[in-house]
Amino acid sequence: MAAVLLTLWAYSAVLTGRDAADLVRVRVLADTLGQPTDLLILQLQRERRLTAETIAGAGRTRAALAEARDRTDGTVAPVRAFTEGHDPRLLTAGAVRDRADELVRQLTGLATLRSEVDGGRLDRPSAVAGYDRLIDAAFAVYGPEWGGREDELAGETRAVVALARARELLAREDTLVTAALAGGEIDDDDRRRLAELVATQRYARATAAVGLPATGRDQHRRLVESPGFAELLRLEDRLLRTPGADVPTGISAQRWRVTVDPALTGLRELVIVAARDSVERAAPAAALVVTRTGVVVGLGLIAVLVVLVGWSRTLRRLADGGAGSPPEATSTGELFLRLTRRNQALLRDQLTLLDAMERRERAAEETADLFRLDHLATRVRRNVEKLVILAGGRPARRWRRPVPLLDVVRGAVAEVPDYHRVLVAPHWPWSLAGSGVTDVVHLLAELIENAVACSPEHTTVRVAGEPGPQGCAVVILDDGPGLAAAALAEANDLLDRPPPDGPPAGGTGLYVAALLAARCGARVSLRPGPRGGTAAVVLLPTGLVTATAPHGGPVAGGEALPARATHPPAGGGGLPTRIRQSGAVRPAPGATDPDIVETTLRNSGERT
Repeated sequence: MAAVLLTLWAYSAVLTGRDAADLVRVRVLADTLGQPTDLLILQLQRERRLTAETIAGAGRTRAALAEARDRTDGTVAPVRAFTEGHDPRLLTAGAVRDRADELVRQLTGLATLRSEVDGGRLDRPSAVAGYDRLIDAAFAVYGPEWGGREDELAGETRAVVALARARELLAREDTLVTAALAGGEIDDDDRRRLAELVATQRYARATAAVGLPATGRDQHRRLVESPGFAELLRLEDRLLRTPGADVPTGISAQRWRVTVDPALTGLRELVIVAARDSVERAAPAAALVVTRTGVVVGLGLIAVLVVLVGWSRTLRRLADGGAGSPPEATSTGELFLRLTRRNQALLRDQLTLLDAMERRERAAEETADLFRLDHLATRVRRNVEKLVILAGGRPARRWRRPVPLLDVVRGAVAEVPDYHRVLVAPHWPWSLAGSGVTDVVHLLAELIENAVACSPEHTTVRVAGEPGPQGCAVVILDDGPGLAAAALAEANDLLDRPPPDGPPAGGTGLYVAALLAARCGARVSLRPGPRGGTAAVVLLPTGLVTATAPHGGPVAGGEALPARATHPPAGGGGLPTRIRQSGAVRPAPGATDPDIVETTLRNSGERT
């Protein structure tokens, strides 16, 4: 354990030394690559729409298409110039440069795509798919290097990129509807694709808006509550409800254009304003960076020394007492539990120290090293507590009062390595009994991590709550390849009846989940997902969960943990600040579509 903490401290020290370079990199990337890439995406979206409209409408828009192609070509040059430059301020942006190189490589095929369209060798879906791939490559340019620091600012940066992707989904919807109106019909394939795009872009937009700063959320709310946006929603619903291939009466190409263009423009303005605000706040003073480095390195070294002293004292006590102790007192199992619980106490102290440091650094925007060190320690704690569970013991952390179920889900996501791929629905009108908090956090973390690991990197894992006749259910959906019937049955059997002699090979995660579920009274089952993935359903019974007040407040006798909680309640550690500030899940009551949970489950085909 001492070696682990020493490694974490050294990792933190190196990162703090590079923090100033990170800040410079973020500003330079925004100017030299971010703006050109944004303009390129905008022009590719317009060219894609006009290409689809030209194919569907027998060439009536060829003049506008030629103009759009010229504009696209003009936006390619700055992106290519970035890949050919050698700015010394971007020495730490190698991965970004590689992705930009890949974008430029794919753009060389744009001329071929246009030629095949002009020669009539591509149908509309194939041509649109070609443009989709180019735009996806442009979005891939953005990555963790653009945030620099895993704090609130980095969370906002991810939210801005997510909102831009949500706008791209609306642009794809626009391309489909425009081409359909030009051709005078919507076939079954188009209608299915339209239904998928509408549902996905509404969910993605609402989820991204949650991560924006307060001004961005207000601007988004004003946009979606405007009469023009309401008209867009009505047109979408009419297009989806009208049966057959006929275009609904009264929906013309002109009416669609004057409705969708303001929505696309409003979302683009929101993205630009939010991105500009984030970049402007990414430049703390150099003196503050130096001070922060000293704090992290110095206090981190003190923490490591405390661990080393504690470790040596533990070994000395064991050595002194081992000779005269009866064999059963120093059995392998008891020694295992005693050492592991000692490690738990040390981890709790380290996490408390990190929380205090993050709170002091909050006004100056906490740095990547603090958050990453914090996140690594959280994952180490999860593994330590898993060892306690496998040994038949109970982790030390406990809560005496109910905790909002949303906080519990956030805590589970915070224990997962790729937490940024997890989308959490905002509507959680339940509280969890304090006695079950630790078990349910680890139970959900096992299932969420399994879903993330078993699905492609470019996909997301969705977590939503659903009321049931006796309690509620937490549903975890992934877009992985899914499980064969035999493997699914075997996994469910393991969840229902975990073997008493320990986990089977390769099944430790589900085995631990089964033990946790049995201990807290939950039930876990796996089902086939509608898109080839898997749905994990966790049933939390009445008595373990209770409904909250209508407006999201705690029920009588319950207690919502304070947003800045760093000190544990009696008997264990509290849900710390990092759970609420991870940037992976930041839903707030009333900030997103209230039907988002129902939409998630309905679109996935899963009901509980």
